[in-house]
Amino acid sequence: MADIKSKDARSYNMSRIRGKNTKPEEIVRKYLFSRGFRYRKNDKHLPGTPDIVLPKYKTAIFINGCFWHGHEGCKYFIWPQNNAEFWHDKISTNKARDVKKHQELRSLGWNVEIVWECQLKPAYRENTLLQLEKILRARL
Repeated sequence: MADIKSKDARSYNMSRIRGKNTKPEEIVRKYLFSRGFRYRKNDKHLPGTPDIVLPKYKTAIFINGCFWHGHEGCKYFIWPQNNAEFWHDKISTNKARDVKKHQELRSLGWNVEIVWECQLKPAYRENTLLQLEKILRARL
């Protein structure tokens, strides 16, 4: 299946994707803050630079985009047909790095939670956030 966008249009779209302060991250941060949780953002002192760090709960939260982190079985993750070898290498490298960084955090005594972008779609958002809160409260 060919891309429906021109090469220049696709390049522009991809260049606009942010790595920090994404909408899914903001959703989780606002929810946690409203529920009384205090956190640090993008802590560079920890392996993998977690999106949200809750020191009191010794928990690092990663908010993963389904495409960029290769969320298997997700309808929002489809292997690109154009430049397939590049994307396969890119996404596979991302997945391997994620596993390594999560293991490093766990070896340092941190709990690691992953929230997928698809889990924050309106139909699933409330349940996802409630489950995350329940996990965190159980750690006190």
